[in-house]
Amino acid sequence: MTKLTETKESLERMQRFDPDSLARESDLGARFSLAAAVEPAKKLIRLYNQLGTSALDDFPDDILDQIKKQADADYNRFKSLLDFAPDEQQSPAQTRDQLVSQIEGAYRAAFQSLYMPIAYGASKSIDFQRMENDARASLQAVTDQASEITGQLSEQQEQAEQVLRDVRKVAAEQGVSQQAIYFKDEAKDHNELADTWRKYTVRLAIGVGIYAVATLFMHKMPFFYPDTAYDSLQLVASKILIFFVLTYMLLLAAKNFLNHKHNEIINKHRQNALMTFQALVDAAKGEESRDIVLTHAASCIFTPQDTGYTKNQSSSSSPSVMEMLPKTVLRVDK
Repeated sequence: MTKLTETKESLERMQRFDPDSLARESDLGARFSLAAAVEPAKKLIRLYNQLGTSALDDFPDDILDQIKKQADADYNRFKSLLDFAPDEQQSPAQTRDQLVSQIEGAYRAAFQSLYMPIAYGASKSIDFQRMENDARASLQAVTDQASEITGQLSEQQEQAEQVLRDVRKVAAEQGVSQQAIYFKDEAKDHNELADTWRKYTVRLAIGVGIYAVATLFMHKMPFFYPDTAYDSLQLVASKILIFFVLTYMLLLAAKNFLNHKHNEIINKHRQNALMTFQALVDAAKGEESRDIVLTHAASCIFTPQDTGYTKNQSSSSSPSVMEMLPKTVLRVDK
């Protein structure tokens, strides 16, 4: 059995010990009861409980031997109380008081032997707890963002379905509005592609978050542990390279998602505009007014629009008065 295993067994034996069993009032009676040793024993056991067994893996053999000897000595004091028999003692009251005094004085010696290992174990535990909290916070932030995006997309999907139901009510309209089917099909294709890229974006975002957390612990793994400065440089460079590749893929997926959502909205706008195109034409009185209305309507339908997903850099504007004048002048000349 190794020194580490022996030390863990001795430490765990002290940590699991029940101090209330030392009182022995049922078999010793009130006269020779060892109840006075219970509270000092509890205090001593609390000290041992502050030293986690996981910290023992990092200690050298001499420190392990020190911890083991101290734990065995204190356990032997407990065992002496459990084995105490008044009828076997010449002066049972004096022997009892000596045993209780040994338990009361054991705390100081145990503290001197254990306070440094306890301090190391506490600092190690706090550091891992902080890293675990940071990791959980990062994962929760990614999950919250993914849930928020999914909720927004669901709301927009419901709005799009409502618009589509309204469009179907006038789908039988004759004339120019029949061409809206092309924009409808195009909007549907872009919607499906947007859903696909949305899934990629969410998955890549979660993947980047998981990789960012994993890199916090990678250098602690024996396979990745750098032995030289060159190994450390290679490890850092590989981490950065992989992170930038994943981030680039995430940005690319998000960009494709935004582009498809933009094109979906543009085509749905053109579909809706064409469905009402005929109503605008019918409402215009006179050939000249009708030409003006058609020019403005066509410009509104086919001019690139800002949707909030992508920015349209082209500064297109409505047709100017000069663009509409030739048709009107020609008609007046006739």
